Amino acid sequence: MSTPAYGESPDSDVEQLIAALAHYEAKHPEALIDVRRKNPVAIHIRIIDPDFAGSDRVDREDEVWEVLESVPDDLAANITMVLLLTPDEAERSFASFEFDHPVPSRL
Repeated sequence: MSTPAYGESPDSDVEQLIAALAHYEAKHPEALIDVRRKNPVAIHIRIIDPDFAGSDRVDREDEVWEVLESVPDDLAANITMVLLLTPDEAERSFASFEFDHPVPSRL
């Protein structure tokens, strides 16, 4: 699981999300999971998982949010982006590109 917070070490909120997503990762060992703080009020999550192939976005979100339901509501409110992609989709996704090459936040 990759955890850089846009050039900084992970804070406690990011670490808590990483811990929650470890349950997803245990069931999906080929998944690449990134959790990053974009700015003081925004956390982005990206999961690139070949197991998403053949499932629609609603099913993907249901599976991931089932795991994220364990985090406190005030932390979940800071999650502003959740990218759930197959490896092929990640190669074509602008949002995934931005995840790898972030534009600095003004906050």
